[in-house]
Amino acid sequence: MADPPRTAVRGLTVPARARLAAAAGALLSVLWAAAPAAAGQDWTVEPATGGRPYAYLEGPPGTVMEDRVSVTNPGAEPLTVGLRAAGPAWLAFAEDQVTVPARTRADVPFAVTVPASASPGDRPARVVVSAGGREAVVRVHVRVTGPELAALTVEDVRVEGRVLRYTVVNRGNTVLAPRLAVRADGLTGELLRRPARALPVELGPGRSVELTEPWPDPPALDSVDVTLRVTAPGAAPAEATVSARYVPWAAATGTVLALGAAAGGLALWRGRRRPPGRPDGPDGPDGPDGPERTLAQAGARP
Repeated sequence: MADPPRTAVRGLTVPARARLAAAAGALLSVLWAAAPAAAGQDWTVEPATGGRPYAYLEGPPGTVMEDRVSVTNPGAEPLTVGLRAAGPAWLAFAEDQVTVPARTRADVPFAVTVPASASPGDRPARVVVSAGGREAVVRVHVRVTGPELAALTVEDVRVEGRVLRYTVVNRGNTVLAPRLAVRADGLTGELLRRPARALPVELGPGRSVELTEPWPDPPALDSVDVTLRVTAPGAAPAEATVSARYVPWAAATGTVLALGAAAGGLALWRGRRRPPGRPDGPDGPDGPDGPERTLAQAGARP
């Protein structure tokens, strides 16, 4: 007797449907197990009390200042985060690791100890929090109170073809936002005038940065003086000038070669016009020591 036909559901036999259900169940189990780990990636950190873009601390040398960062764990499992400081060695935590319970925001304190020998001015720092394979940063702005000095210099200016290279150095104790103006003058007069514009840097005390300025259309042939003028609020302007010569080397090389060829041709022409047996040297008949010269000096005729 023939076997009864198998019942098909949406194109699948009953055994095939059973195998599909088992595979789906296994997949759901894997996804369920991975869900807590994925949720752990949603943690955040920010300055405590909210609404602040960064933590700000201000005090004189020799003081200890405190603040907090808030770590929020929205996941269903506890989250352990690592803590470290970047910037000056003044910033420290009570613990290098903190565990934040599930669905909780924890305020983590930190302290900044300003050395008694610290000079007045701004010191940038960062709180770096890491967990689950990623890092997040909270900026900390530390200001040591006292007399402030804003000073900067522009150094190592050089012209390299169509690019100007230079270094800006913060010689003071405050954070500077420098601006740059450029001018260039040649033998024929004014070549370049660029008014002051903000540079894309924020320069901390004692820091320096090397930058470039494009000059896409320098002269083809000229002797040029290039002057860079750097300014910042509260600081005296700083200037540096460098000289450069622009020479079309391809044309110059061709001219030198042409002159060399002309000189060689002239020498060859003179050699061909010299009479046979009459050298033009000092010992020849027409030279200063030749016999005709000697008889002339003696008043005799040859």
